[in-house]
Amino acid sequence: MVFHISTSRKDTRAEHEKKVRAAAAAVGNQHHHSIPLDMKDIREDLDTPLIDASLAAKTSVIVRAGALDLSGGTGSFRVRELMGRMAMSMGCYVRADVKLTDIEAECSDGENRMAEVVDLPTTGVNTERIWYMEHFADWLAVNLGQKSKYHNAGDFSASMVDGLPQGKKHRISLPTHMTQSPISKEACERAHNSLDDNGVPPHHADRVTTKLLPTHAPEDAPAAQAAPTAQTTANAAGDANAPGGASTTPAVDSVDLGSYGHDTREEHRHTGAFHGVTVRQVHERLDAIEFKKPLYSPAFAALAAAVACASFVFLLGGGLYDMLAAFIGAGCGQFLRSNLMRRHINQFFVVMVSVALAALVAIGFLRLLAFFDPTALHHDTAYIGAILFVIPGFPLITGGLDIFKMDIQSGIQRLTYFMAIVIVATLAAWAVARCISLDPQGFDTPEMSLWLRTALWLITAFGGVWGFSVLFNSPQKMCCVAGIIGAIADTLRLELVNLSMPMEAAAFIGALTAGLLATAWRSSVRHGLLAPELGFPRICLTVPSIVIMVPGLYMYRAVFYLGELDTQGTVQWAFEALLVMLMLPIGLAVARVLTDRGWRYDI
Repeated sequence: MVFHISTSRKDTRAEHEKKVRAAAAAVGNQHHHSIPLDMKDIREDLDTPLIDASLAAKTSVIVRAGALDLSGGTGSFRVRELMGRMAMSMGCYVRADVKLTDIEAECSDGENRMAEVVDLPTTGVNTERIWYMEHFADWLAVNLGQKSKYHNAGDFSASMVDGLPQGKKHRISLPTHMTQSPISKEACERAHNSLDDNGVPPHHADRVTTKLLPTHAPEDAPAAQAAPTAQTTANAAGDANAPGGASTTPAVDSVDLGSYGHDTREEHRHTGAFHGVTVRQVHERLDAIEFKKPLYSPAFAALAAAVACASFVFLLGGGLYDMLAAFIGAGCGQFLRSNLMRRHINQFFVVMVSVALAALVAIGFLRLLAFFDPTALHHDTAYIGAILFVIPGFPLITGGLDIFKMDIQSGIQRLTYFMAIVIVATLAAWAVARCISLDPQGFDTPEMSLWLRTALWLITAFGGVWGFSVLFNSPQKMCCVAGIIGAIADTLRLELVNLSMPMEAAAFIGALTAGLLATAWRSSVRHGLLAPELGFPRICLTVPSIVIMVPGLYMYRAVFYLGELDTQGTVQWAFEALLVMLMLPIGLAVARVLTDRGWRYDI
């Protein structure tokens, strides 16, 4: 028996398969780790003022901003704080569960609730992004008619965010009813119908508002030449400077409205604050932050790693040959690491191969140097300093701070990630040492006077912090500020250790000093004593300044003795490293308790 499929069924199946392929292609163009922006309830409000947009559109902004902040490597408590601040600016509430690589958030506006989940493919550190996200939250608040919170001078945040370069954007297909104008006809009619008799939205009764009217290019002109015009109306109460309080209509010049079709010069009548920003404009700024290129090339990052590790070696007691070997080995290892990370290779594999390369290069350099000076063979501990550029200081510190803020789950995840990276790195270095039959016994500290040693500690501590700040993608001004704080805090720690203070107590005092200095710097900016462009987030200053206090040498020795099946040596070095590591986040947390009311009380 032969069955025949009718032509109509074949056509129906073909149409269905065509729709499935088209849907799959459309989804493939979107972000794979969150709800795409190309959703109907978000897309319909893209050109609506954010304050008037649907809860779905507001949630897309809040959760995406939180994900960008989290991808910068900051702590979960800071991500929740940023999301909450933005939600309050929009007139809604958010409750978020933030972990190492994912966020589960629920937003509510008093009538509706919406939940959204976003997960990151990996984790890393980008202090420039953390800095920009703080300014973005301030820019958003000012554009919604509220006061600046991050800076007393809100215009600086506006200049930073508005000055971001426009590059790659998320693909958002426009609804079929939208015209060639950046503003849809329906959006304009909806905005017009919501105006009162004076042409002012009910919730913006005391503001100057701008009605955007779409204009269409002639049929023979390119679509890009179509530009909307702006008709500006004032409050019925009138401008305070106008005679008799009559309303005024300022002249409107030709304004470049950009690809998102809104005049960002719209101002609050009394405070001068921007407002009326649309959902599309907000996502445009987030696009600029997300796709902003790294500040430094792989070659410059390699130089920074070399400087950091060479400085690290001197602070650990190494000499000139140790520093040279660490400089060359760390530079080669970081150069390989940067290029592999840019190709999105699994970071545990990247850590393993970059550490192995750094150790081999450092050992090879000392072997080559031994042809000219045989004493170079006595500096085989230098290869340990060459691998210290992979120390994940950010998850260690932020994990401890998260636990202090009772975010236990996130803190445990960050500390687990820290230990995983350390174990992979130290095992790779141990394997290299095992193959070459090395038995590192420590550095031979050169003799020098007290004042010379203190001066060199200050210089090398600054160099170490500067190098790690560059690896964290910090701008140069941020690197220098962190370097100054780190030089003071770490030199104090080393002097205390030299005076026979236990290393754990000295680490606590060093971290506490770094936290207090960062807070003093931040407060000076807020009170106008320093320029606004120097107002960096505390986390971006404190973590680089104390990462050189992380006992990387102790952790390596613990793993080395573990590989040699020396239980006593393993336990001794492991516990010494653990106590020092615990003191670092505790010192920063105590500094925050002493200076920040939000940390002093459980509220």
